[in-house]
Amino acid sequence: MMIEVNNLQKIFRTEEIETWALNDVSFNVADGEFVAIMGPSGCGKSTLLNILGLLDNPTKGSYKLQGVEVATLDENHRTDLRKGVIGFVFQSFNLIDELNVRENIELPLLYMGVPAKERRRRAEEVMERMNISHREKHFPNQLSGGQQQRVAIARAVIAGPKLILADEPTGNLDSVNGQEVMNLLKELNQQGTTVVMVTHSRHDASYASRIINLFDGSIVKELPE
Repeated sequence: MMIEVNNLQKIFRTEEIETWALNDVSFNVADGEFVAIMGPSGCGKSTLLNILGLLDNPTKGSYKLQGVEVATLDENHRTDLRKGVIGFVFQSFNLIDELNVRENIELPLLYMGVPAKERRRRAEEVMERMNISHREKHFPNQLSGGQQQRVAIARAVIAGPKLILADEPTGNLDSVNGQEVMNLLKELNQQGTTVVMVTHSRHDASYASRIINLFDGSIVKELPE
């Protein structure tokens, strides 16, 4: 099992107020599944994705990633576990403006200490797969939104992660580019990568094999039943 979540809670506290972002959330994601998490703004989708991506810890509950309990890990252990296991795709692309396409794509391998020659080889391979080889020397501001998201997906997959977490991956794209990005995610899933995607788009969610609906921090209905 890729993901096992049990009775997950996330509470944000300030001096005056306590906000329950997640309230007793439980679900599993099998290896190789494509799961969409749907719900209105403020329902806890992004908070949940941050916890799944080891960017944050829950207040309470259990989260097992590939059978390992990770809910209470400190920042150093979370960082180590993310490397090569989780790839992120964000709505805002999160590319680094000062780096060209190839340099942006190579970043995860740089952090993992992969030698330059191997980084280049793997970057060329993934650029070809994403149909952006002709843009390798371009900078993010020279690319269309669809091209930027393809670069972001290339960066997410270059280390061969077992799990891709996508946060509104088509949110800043027109329908044509959005469909291209969804087809890429579907293709990666068909090749064996587990995909968990947060979206408010029913069209995007239709690419998933299962939809989890969140409302006010709780799962309200799961499809298919």
